[in-house]
Amino acid sequence: MIFDSHAHYDDEQFDEDREQLLNTMKEHGVGTIVNIGATLRSCETTLALAQKYPFMYAALGVHPDEVGDLNEETFAWLKEQCRNEKVVAVGEIGLDYYWNKEAKEMQEKWFIRQLELARELQLPFSIHSREAAEDTMRIMKEHAAGLRGVIHCFSYSPEQAEEYVKMGYYIGVGGVVTFKNGKKLKETVRRIPLERILLETDCPYLAPEPNRGRRNSSINLTYVAEEIARIKEISYDEVVARQRKMPGNYLEFKEKRSSVYICQNQHWVIHKIQLQCCRNIIFHFKRSLVRIF
Repeated sequence: MIFDSHAHYDDEQFDEDREQLLNTMKEHGVGTIVNIGATLRSCETTLALAQKYPFMYAALGVHPDEVGDLNEETFAWLKEQCRNEKVVAVGEIGLDYYWNKEAKEMQEKWFIRQLELARELQLPFSIHSREAAEDTMRIMKEHAAGLRGVIHCFSYSPEQAEEYVKMGYYIGVGGVVTFKNGKKLKETVRRIPLERILLETDCPYLAPEPNRGRRNSSINLTYVAEEIARIKEISYDEVVARQRKMPGNYLEFKEKRSSVYICQNQHWVIHKIQLQCCRNIIFHFKRSLVRIF
């Protein structure tokens, strides 16, 4: 089963057939999907989808183009949502100097705050970085040491990818690797270890060849895996086998947090049983007193 590490099934392009499409994922060999929030509103929808579908998990965060909606109140709300057991990452977060919809200082501020959130909650992160290679690398070195994460839809040089890999991060590879003009990404795939590549769709965007220009979905990941296999001169099955292990890089954090909840819940159950036993003893003791007197 293949793993889609970055999808947007909350997007309106799926409104007409979302449920029908998602119900076919298993038969198409898609095992796990991480749906990614980008706005405060999409974070709500993303979490709702993750709670509805057992194979889907959520990453919650605010895209750099949307950080104008963040303030202390909305950030507190985001933090609370990230505590949900179906949330496995913070994202997508980062810097976007291509569209530059928000001031660079504002983007940087909330990028750092969301990295701090990932650290506090022991969650990995998904990074969006466009035309901001130098500042992204600087912030990652200063604020993300020791954290796990993926550089989503990687578009920089192979050398930068290798540096991120040395820092312990993953490189997100999607449909662009199948494009004729995707030579830089092809070279990146050739040079970095397979175990540091995360397959992603970014659907409904960036559909791979031969479906370029159409609505994308997790079903198209087979084309991405085939191209990675071709570039690295290995079998398709080897690529897919490696990807089967990838969900654990996110979900192990969920399991840790869930185990804490389970322990706390078990403690509550034991406490309740003990309390009920005490009540039963007191009840029977009172009945005995009634009989004596």
